[in-house]
Amino acid sequence: MSHYGERIDKSTVRFERLLPGPIERVWEYLTDGDKRASWLCGGETELRVGGKVEMHFHNASLSTQPDIERPEKYKDLPERVSFGGTVTQCEPPRLLAHTWDFEDEHSEVCYELEAVGEQVRLVLTHRKLASHEEIISVCGGWHAHLDILGDVLSGREPRAFWKTHTPLEEEYERRLA
Repeated sequence: MSHYGERIDKSTVRFERLLPGPIERVWEYLTDGDKRASWLCGGETELRVGGKVEMHFHNASLSTQPDIERPEKYKDLPERVSFGGTVTQCEPPRLLAHTWDFEDEHSEVCYELEAVGEQVRLVLTHRKLASHEEIISVCGGWHAHLDILGDVLSGREPRAFWKTHTPLEEEYERRLA
């Protein structure tokens, strides 16, 4: 299994990871706002179809390790970014999907969990991405955040976000050119 995301079609990318279980623990890190804030973003999730999803990103708070400055293309974004979404599928502890409504971008993220022995297979699919630039940004972001989730679930100090993201985004630009 490659840690790199793959492009499924012109507007969809998919990532697959094996994470330390059990499945209920991984589910909590996807749905509990405080736990999700340790690897992706904070905010409440109403675990029902039609429920609200709050996403409060602060990538600088994900690690105590030294980081690099945000790349130039992200300098216009504030250090803290918040937006929302709506739950479209919810089957605890195996499936969660929600819209991702950031500025003019309206896409959908789906998390699928499957127990594999003591580990958990996470398949993350991000659909309805509008452009090549958005796909590259999303791939670098998800890859870095999933690496941080792996660190957190394994009890390791999470890696710094931008130091992880920047070379990954460059690699996705090469891979998906």
